[in-house]
Amino acid sequence: MAQASGMGDPALGAAVFKKCQSCHQVGDQAKNRVGPQLNDILGRTAGGLEGAKYSKSMIQAGKDGLVWSEDTLDSFLESPKSLVAKTRMSFRGLKDPEDRANLIAYLRSFSNGPIGASNMQETGQGIDIKLDPSVLAMVGDAEYGEYLSSECLTCHQSSGSNDGIPGITAWPTEDFVIAMHAYKQKIRSHPVMQMMAGRLSDEEIAALAAYFSDLE
Repeated sequence: MAQASGMGDPALGAAVFKKCQSCHQVGDQAKNRVGPQLNDILGRTAGGLEGAKYSKSMIQAGKDGLVWSEDTLDSFLESPKSLVAKTRMSFRGLKDPEDRANLIAYLRSFSNGPIGASNMQETGQGIDIKLDPSVLAMVGDAEYGEYLSSECLTCHQSSGSNDGIPGITAWPTEDFVIAMHAYKQKIRSHPVMQMMAGRLSDEEIAALAAYFSDLE
């Protein structure tokens, strides 16, 4: 089996999660549906969520010690029936290790834990990032940010739409700066964003943060 590796990108994982959402919910007000809701999935005993419907084999797997970690989720997502032979989940699995890493990163953002802050999904907050406080204190020039924004807007939409690629408008400036530096420090894994952020100075990131924070 090819194992998923790295932190994954929760924003890309949100797109992968569309494959799951006919049966599972995650986030605020998530409820059990055909499958259990997936908030706090990391650290949960398999088959152990009260009110959810499980196969006997999944409940037994939990009794046998199966706990959802990033490694066990990776194995299950790659081939559910290989890990729990008679699971009710009919999903055939995600064969691409990068898709699995991104999906796990997305689910991690809804789990408690050292890097599980719920807002990590979009903003990068909760990631262990080394950032001088003076960088966060910079006041960006929004007009300069608009000048710089053309490359961003070749992918992201100025309307803020999340159609395939997450919207970046109306973000708090601090969240934007943290997310960009997370790419710059290669803590977040998207290679294109790492390249784009790596080209930008602290002043340019602050300017873009100021520009996009004012867009609605």
